[in-house]
Amino acid sequence: MGGKIMAKTAAERQAAYRARRPMAGRNGERRLNTWMSTGAALALARLAKRYGVTQRDVLERFICTEDDRILAGIEPNTPEWDDYLGIKPVTR
Repeated sequence: MGGKIMAKTAAERQAAYRARRPMAGRNGERRLNTWMSTGAALALARLAKRYGVTQRDVLERFICTEDDRILAGIEPNTPEWDDYLGIKPVTR
C-alpha cells in the first residue's frame, strides 16, 4: 500500500463542493445564476454595504419577506394557495 494519493484538481474540488450544496444547512441550497441590470446590481451592492451583510443575504431577506407577505394574504388549501405554491390539483 505504498501508492501515492493524488491531490484533487481545482475543478474536482469545485465539483465536490457543488455536489454537497443541495444538502447543506436545514433545507439545502440551490444555485442561482442570472443577469440583472447594472442599476439593480449597483443597488444590491449599496444595500449590502449599508446593512453590513452579503449580497446573498440582501436577496434572501427581500425574497423571503415578500413571499411571507403574499402567503399571509392567501387562505391555505384554496385554489389561489395551490396556484401560488405550484401544487397541481389531484385528479381521480
